[in-house]
Amino acid sequence: MENDTRPVWMTDPLVKDIPEKKLKFVEDLFAKGHGKSQKEMMAFALPMLKKAKQENLTFTPQEMNAAIAAIRKHSSSDELKQIDKILEKSRNAGSASEPPKTDQ
Repeated sequence: MENDTRPVWMTDPLVKDIPEKKLKFVEDLFAKGHGKSQKEMMAFALPMLKKAKQENLTFTPQEMNAAIAAIRKHSSSDELKQIDKILEKSRNAGSASEPPKTDQ
């Protein structure tokens, strides 16, 4: 079933070889992460990343780079700032497999 309200970046030639399911995951991650604080983003991103892993939804570095490049290409300067925040938080979430033992 084709969605007529797809974001422009999802039709960009950069992402033409990425499966639709992966594009929808990235769209969801960016759309729902928009405007969240770091704490909110962590609470939101970790379950999404776990769910993706459970569904064997993995991205090659090339796929992720292409999707991010397409999103950035079709974003305003404010959106670019938010994207940078989301990417930074996602990288931190992905590298933090265990919560810190103490919070000081």
